[in-house]
Amino acid sequence: MSNSHYNNYQQQQPHSSNGDNGEYQHQQMVHQPQRGFSNGHGGGGMKSVAVPDMCLFCFEVLDCELNNVDGPAMPMFSNDAYPLFVTWKIGRDKRLRGCIGTFSAMELHHGLREYALTSAFKDSRFAPISRDELPRLTVSVSILQNFEEAQGHLDWQLGVHGIRIEFLTERGCKRTATYLPQVATEQGWDQLQTIDSLLRKGGYRAAITQEMRKSIKLTRYRSQEIQMHYKEYREHQERRAQFGKVQC
Repeated sequence: MSNSHYNNYQQQQPHSSNGDNGEYQHQQMVHQPQRGFSNGHGGGGMKSVAVPDMCLFCFEVLDCELNNVDGPAMPMFSNDAYPLFVTWKIGRDKRLRGCIGTFSAMELHHGLREYALTSAFKDSRFAPISRDELPRLTVSVSILQNFEEAQGHLDWQLGVHGIRIEFLTERGCKRTATYLPQVATEQGWDQLQTIDSLLRKGGYRAAITQEMRKSIKLTRYRSQEIQMHYKEYREHQERRAQFGKVQC
């Protein structure tokens, strides 16, 4: 990876509320548990939660907001409470357009409605999403579970765990930062590159030493991710409209 790509990516990564292959198909990635937590926090195994209707709902919420019409009806998927992230990407290369979430468990109906709009309009790294951009968007919903305190800064698996770090800056200020599970593998990073990038993202500006890395408090978690392109959303809306027609 070039330094320019590496540095640019640090500025465009998902934060909490603190390349396109041409295929427009929703892809579900469910990471199987080893040990961990249910409903984000607590004992139990990994529960299958993410479904395509969550992406449809996020698109409906954004579509209604951009066109100044009443929001969608209550969705039919689970309303259990989980930590979650909503990510918007744009174009064939799926450039990040907005990503905000929360590590606090929220009821999914309210949480997805809130963060579909928050990530679209209030990500400080980007201008608000416009109506003209809607047809080029892809949405991803990440449902977070199985939070575990790691035993060290390398006590997590690439492509399996998301990580959240807490650390002190060179000025003694406490900071946190997170990467969802797919970030490191998408960028081709190893564990140290991921940790160092996350420190920079969180605002650490001094030289990164091994002693600094070992001082990090790291929490690992797992995520179910489901994604959908606008084209699929429109096809679904058209099928639903056709199905809803009644002949006399």
